[in-house]
Amino acid sequence: MTTSNTSTTSQKPHLSFWQIWNVSFGFLGVQIGFALQNGNVSRILSDLGADLSSLSLFWLAAPIMGLLVQPIVGALSDRTWNSMGRRLPFVFGGALVAATAMILLPNASMVVAFIPPIIVGLLIFAIKDAAFNVTFQPFRSLVADMVPAEQRNLGYSVQTLLINMGAVVGSILPFVLTNVIGLDNASVQGKVAPSVIWAFYIGATVLLGSVLWTVFRTKEYKPEDYYAYQNLDAEKIKQEQSVRKPLSERLAGFWILFKEMPMIMKQLAIVQFFSWFALFIMWTYTPAAITQHAWGVAVDWFNPAYIAKMGGLPDSVAVAKGAAGDWVGILYAAQALFAVLFAILLTKLANTFGRKTVYSLSLVAGGLGYLSFILFQDPTITQVNLLITEVRVPQGAIGLVWSMLGIGMAWAAILSMPYAILAGALPADKTGVYMGIFNFTIAAPQIVSGLVSGWILNHIFDNNAVYIIMLAGTSMILAALSVYFVKDGVEEKSVMVKGEVTA
Repeated sequence: MTTSNTSTTSQKPHLSFWQIWNVSFGFLGVQIGFALQNGNVSRILSDLGADLSSLSLFWLAAPIMGLLVQPIVGALSDRTWNSMGRRLPFVFGGALVAATAMILLPNASMVVAFIPPIIVGLLIFAIKDAAFNVTFQPFRSLVADMVPAEQRNLGYSVQTLLINMGAVVGSILPFVLTNVIGLDNASVQGKVAPSVIWAFYIGATVLLGSVLWTVFRTKEYKPEDYYAYQNLDAEKIKQEQSVRKPLSERLAGFWILFKEMPMIMKQLAIVQFFSWFALFIMWTYTPAAITQHAWGVAVDWFNPAYIAKMGGLPDSVAVAKGAAGDWVGILYAAQALFAVLFAILLTKLANTFGRKTVYSLSLVAGGLGYLSFILFQDPTITQVNLLITEVRVPQGAIGLVWSMLGIGMAWAAILSMPYAILAGALPADKTGVYMGIFNFTIAAPQIVSGLVSGWILNHIFDNNAVYIIMLAGTSMILAALSVYFVKDGVEEKSVMVKGEVTA
């Protein structure tokens, strides 16, 4: 990609489709990594000997790293200009560390003999998730930097396509390696299944390769050109960035903004809390819930002490755990596909019925999806044709695809509706900082969920994971009800202009 050598124009160069594709291509690999993480980290940690109720504590690494890393990296990348560019150094560095961590995580058993698996998993998982955030946050900014305003919709459409392609590929990769390639998906206690290990190897390779494609095929604008395109004074900005305010002054300014946030942000924060509380539970405990409920594996086989007492996992249990773990990938792929299809309709539905109505009903669909897990327990083995292969799974596992329809609808709405409602209510000169503050409403509920869900699973549900998934469903229903209390001023004003009764 070439850039203009002059700063006399205030218009960014028009990009070809393939230039836009190159800018966003790294999203494919990053999302494959995220999908492998979401579908397999709980499985890996359980194989390494982690107790079921402690899994939520492992998963705390993800929201904590996002909370800490994204604002810091965002601020640093705004100020960084070197021979590689502005955002690309962070994109490349994060991808390199993330790919390395992806290779190390399923091989953590090499040091488990010397360090407890909970420490090994926590360290590698935290490093990997931090690296993902280092890559992902500047990637979004890179698209905004490079793509001119008139091509922004195309740019984010390509980005969305690649993200969802990555989600599907990453989700089904362990399944394909087992059922198409023929790798073993059964693990022994203390070691991860070969299909999962190789899925992470492949994911790491694609992650690094796709990011390198973007790095080598994209040339960021020079500072003077970039600021000219933004109608900004490059010298003035350089002087402003050279001034370092004391940390106390910056924290004080942030606290003032936090206290003065628009009321609609506080209302949406309640919806976000219940939504993301539920999502965190799904990512953590879906593999165990499906293994226990659909495959009929007893709760005791998730207790490391019991497994050690019995001399290891019986072959039948190991095979069932492996098959259920692979099926989780199929379900997450189905969720991604349903989310993409529903997202196509979402704007039209919101324009027709109102954002709040569509948002709320989408969350209800997600809640019903979680609650419906309890219905699918039929152990009858059924042959299923998935086009790429045929597999034999319990009938109950097939029924869970319908659960993913509702969850996919909720996911599509969660990724778009809060921001659509919020965008029109923020002061124009503070939109960026308030959007950053709004990210706290994603991390905070996940941290709370991580701290309490394991305890609830152990002490209230006796480690029957399907019930913690139903708790997630209840939380999602509460999120849907909370939407009623959100005052969408833009939408209500539009209704009044039309002469209709407001919501």
